[in-house]
Amino acid sequence: MQTRDTLILAGDIGATKTRLAVFDAAAGGLAPLAAETFASRDFPSLEALVRRFLTGVAHRPGRAGFGVAGPVVEGRSRLTNLPWVVDARQLARDLGLASVRLVNDLEAIATAVPTLAAGELHTLNRGRAVPGGAMAVVAPGTGLGEAYLVWDGAGYRAFPSEGGHTDFAPADARQSGLLEHLRERWAHVSFERVCSGSGIPNIYGYLKDSGQAAEPGWLGAALEAAHDPVPVIVGAALDGERPSALCRAVLEMFVAILGAAAGNAALQLMATGGVYLGGGIPPRILPALGAGPFMEAFRRKGRMAGLMGDIPVHVILDPRVALRGVAMQVLAGGTPPERRRATPRQP
Repeated sequence: MQTRDTLILAGDIGATKTRLAVFDAAAGGLAPLAAETFASRDFPSLEALVRRFLTGVAHRPGRAGFGVAGPVVEGRSRLTNLPWVVDARQLARDLGLASVRLVNDLEAIATAVPTLAAGELHTLNRGRAVPGGAMAVVAPGTGLGEAYLVWDGAGYRAFPSEGGHTDFAPADARQSGLLEHLRERWAHVSFERVCSGSGIPNIYGYLKDSGQAAEPGWLGAALEAAHDPVPVIVGAALDGERPSALCRAVLEMFVAILGAAAGNAALQLMATGGVYLGGGIPPRILPALGAGPFMEAFRRKGRMAGLMGDIPVHVILDPRVALRGVAMQVLAGGTPPERRRATPRQP
């Protein structure tokens, strides 16, 4: 097994999937020497998962960094949608590493945003990026993550946020019904409850139970047999041959809520540098995102509608963007890692 101080282990730790990769800092660039994806819930801890990965690669990294789906406070995180507690110092001791850096997974994505090339982005609204303007990242995956970047005069600095847990604000009567429906289950209904992989089944249940659309027998059977209902619902919504009216209604509501949430983030941060949609869901629903409801909801901000139309909106297509950001964080040692361009490359 190759052991070098220049080798970095990077991890993107999600509630559903965990991606791990080894990078060589001495080689230049951020192409992984080895990479693998695991089902997070197949392991009792991050340590166990990392040990499994390292047994199958011919590299022994000296340092590591992990982007985790949860708030990080003083090098420790209790993941929001996974029963793991991750402690950077303990991981370093247990895995024999010189250092471990722990960051929020959205901070990791945001760190890499200024390095994204045009081919790694799908543009929903070209807008007009203001040089040095703040940027927002909104990422629906299993949960809903948010982060932002600000220009400090020399480069962009990424910061984490837990904006996905802010109060869900319905924008029309149907969404108000959804909120009341979910209040029967939870005292606090956040945007994550309706705008994430865990939120899509909530919308589905509301539309079905309220009689706003019927569930065909074949769809009910497919959902009952599925380990994860989200691919079934999304697939049935986008199926050109046998589409489900119920699933189409679910996806349309989801897209509108995501547009509103992304617009909220843009306003709160004055993200004149652009809004970037990360996470696993947006690349899978590009036809729905480009159909109209997303940008309509994004712009529907009253007197700020003109400002919203000028803000660029992009979908991040690279599924390993968080790994890149984590590796950049480790290489930078906590200093702002991106100081090469005033604004990201524009598609």
